[in-house]
Amino acid sequence: MRTKAIKFKNADDFELSARLELPIGEKPRRFAIFAHCFTCGKNAKAATNISRELTQNGFGVLRFDFTGLGQSEGEFEDTGFTTNVEDIISAAKFLEEFYFSPTLLVGHSLGGTAVIHASAKVESVKAICTIGAPAEASHVLHVIGHSREEIEKNGKASVSIADRPFMIGQKFLSDLEKHSSESVLNKLRKAILIMHSPQDSVVEIENAAALFKAAHHPKSFISLDGANHLLTKQEDAEYASSVLGAWVKRYIPEVEEPFTTENHTAVQLGSDGFTTEIIAGEHRFLADEPKSVGGNNLGPSPYQLLNAALGACTAMTIKMYADRKKWDLTKVTVHLDHSSEYAKDSSNPEAKKSRIDTFNRYLEVEGDLDDEKRARLLEIANKCPVHRTLTESDVKVETRYLE
Repeated sequence: MRTKAIKFKNADDFELSARLELPIGEKPRRFAIFAHCFTCGKNAKAATNISRELTQNGFGVLRFDFTGLGQSEGEFEDTGFTTNVEDIISAAKFLEEFYFSPTLLVGHSLGGTAVIHASAKVESVKAICTIGAPAEASHVLHVIGHSREEIEKNGKASVSIADRPFMIGQKFLSDLEKHSSESVLNKLRKAILIMHSPQDSVVEIENAAALFKAAHHPKSFISLDGANHLLTKQEDAEYASSVLGAWVKRYIPEVEEPFTTENHTAVQLGSDGFTTEIIAGEHRFLADEPKSVGGNNLGPSPYQLLNAALGACTAMTIKMYADRKKWDLTKVTVHLDHSSEYAKDSSNPEAKKSRIDTFNRYLEVEGDLDDEKRARLLEIANKCPVHRTLTESDVKVETRYLE
């Protein structure tokens, strides 16, 4: 994905800091807004993973810091739940003015409750996704705990949330109780996906049940079993992201097709980083470089793909041969790595160094196979077409501009 640093004004004329994620090589016409969890920020793990998944599905995604948080202007103690909702609406207006109106709102925790309320005021929105969201905004009061008395007495108090101090004012408390998610959902006629973990100890699973009951169809629920509230485990964030990416296709279809090719394969790389989109026949996936060399690590590297091509061809060739011979081969696994070395001609020290590429290939086969059959399969591995291309062909690569 391509990332742009964005700033836009909210209803109170404060400048909010944002990131706009865009698909590689595309000019999307579908846009989404991600609203982060209470006191979190636009760079939270859930926000970045979900933005990544949505860009791979052709969306542009705007994620921003609410007023008074992260790099956004304003004082957090002067904000309330209404401010969060208005910030989302301001983000939608920004997209409408400079790009396209958003069709999807995604919110995490209190951000999920906020997108429910904002969706009723943003006409272009067709679908909503909440992740670990409270059924009502007032649920956040339990985080404040004993500090509530001090806030009501002195007008504000410093509250520790996730080991960070936040100044919370009376406006915040009184504003929470003014909003009813149930009444909004009773009137709302937009697709909604509710994701929640049964093990969520911050916002209990009963909140998801209440939201689901209040919402109209089409509505869906996904259990994020085993995940914590913040989705700090990579696999949990990726699971939530992939489910959302699949779900949204039903309710917000692609406006225009991504890039295509008349050749067997095509790759496309944007201006940011090394993340590369690949078309191979009817299949689409990403290639990238590790973060250690400036990549985003969103896909295999080129040499990992080359290893994979050799390994896949090897496994398929062995399986085809065993099937033809009616041998009992139940599984074949190919492990590979690659290395490059440079060697000089020992008889001519002045000769230019030649490059020697070595692919180490290790086979595992399972089934009722005797030593003779196993030895024959090892020979067959060397006859796979990719192996022969790499070792026996005079390979030529011709390059020219596409006309």
